[in-house]
Amino acid sequence: MNDLINVYNALLDEYGHQGWWPIIDYNGSNPTKTGSIKGYHPKDYSFPVNDSQRFEICAGAILAQNTGWINVEKSLVNLKREGLLCAEKIVNSVLQVRELIKPSGYFNLKAGYLENFSRFYLKLNGRIPERKELLAVKGIGKETADSILLYAYKVPVFIVDAYTKRMFNFLGVIDSVDYENIRLFFEGNLPKDYELFEEFHALIVEHAKNFYSKKPYGAGDFLKKII
Repeated sequence: MNDLINVYNALLDEYGHQGWWPIIDYNGSNPTKTGSIKGYHPKDYSFPVNDSQRFEICAGAILAQNTGWINVEKSLVNLKREGLLCAEKIVNSVLQVRELIKPSGYFNLKAGYLENFSRFYLKLNGRIPERKELLAVKGIGKETADSILLYAYKVPVFIVDAYTKRMFNFLGVIDSVDYENIRLFFEGNLPKDYELFEEFHALIVEHAKNFYSKKPYGAGDFLKKII
């Protein structure tokens, strides 16, 4: 646990609170240099504050597959502008949704994923989904499911993305690339706190953009000195 907490504290000192997940209509600002320039809410863990924001986070997690957040934000803004950023409208407007989410790439697939998830979301009727239920929805993989659970529903599950695997393997903290092994390692060695998990995931992404997005990975990473 000490290594992970030391890494977390070092990242927090370097980058500050990140305020994920960004909400497109929230007048926040990005605390760091990469990513979107608005919608973040550092130190405010009350989001989502309503069902509309919850669904927006879920949709954003699906659209974020294999693309950057700025592209996702463009798609969400398009959907919001046309009044389609809600489950009820998406299930009846798939063709229009395809056009509006083009900035996110793979728009045919993702429109189908959004439709699948929207039907599932409506059946939830406000309750928190189980992880296995999310994973049974076509288009929802482990990273997307865990993003939805953590950021939309405040369930303390640790998100494992490519940056997490690359970074912590390089640092020698883990020796696996298996999603579940890494997730369980983090969850077993950190306090079960959704706020901590949100911050840690966001900090990993921010740090990895600086040190692990281009080879040689980890060059100049100051974290090597504390592990």
